[in-house]
Amino acid sequence: MNTEIENLERRIRERFVKAFATYHLLEDGDHVLVGLSGGKDSLCLLEMLARRAKIDHPRFQVEALHVRMENIAYETSTEYLEHFCQELNVPLHIRTTSFSSTPELRSKPACFLCSWNRRKVMFNLAQELGCNKIALGHHQDDLLTTTLMNLIYQGRFDTMPALLKMRKMPLSIIRPLCMVEESDIIRYAELRGYEKQVKRCPYEHDTNRTEMEKLFREIQQKNPDARHSMWNALNRDRKLTEE
Repeated sequence: MNTEIENLERRIRERFVKAFATYHLLEDGDHVLVGLSGGKDSLCLLEMLARRAKIDHPRFQVEALHVRMENIAYETSTEYLEHFCQELNVPLHIRTTSFSSTPELRSKPACFLCSWNRRKVMFNLAQELGCNKIALGHHQDDLLTTTLMNLIYQGRFDTMPALLKMRKMPLSIIRPLCMVEESDIIRYAELRGYEKQVKRCPYEHDTNRTEMEKLFREIQQKNPDARHSMWNALNRDRKLTEE
């Protein structure tokens, strides 16, 4: 392993562990289901969680779920995901679903319908397996971009929390990569040789989020400390945990 990937892996792991300690994401006896889309973020998340699960404290189990959406033309190699999970000794579950545009849903964008149906499959499987936590691969840039979206489009200061305890079911959603910068994950994926998705989502650049990502990059160019200022503000207002 060369020096660059060693340093990068160490930095990601340190921020990963810091997120656990700061937001109390893991406890002894947890059974975690990881949403494995096949993109760089979810692959990195699963790798870090699987390695962490081999450490004595806390003791927890990890399983992974990959959901295929029949009527959205993007795809990840099932063979690659199976091999990736086998290398980490993590059970992989693959489910296929779809969504129909009923009259009451026709006004909803495809991204919303796709995400909602994937989450539904994930919640159902988590309860079937006896999992008490669902781990998603959102990184710090995702949370800060969501903050901008909520400010500009919803008029509220909020984001996707690092820890969200569901009120209607015995599940919590955790985001262990919440303190990791996307640029680190991109480079780590390159150095680790993560296989790219066979087909990318046709709607991924047709959302408000794409514009907010561009705005976030422009803000950082004007003020390199903006990332830390926004993150500190979220922490001060306790927006990163919701119980």
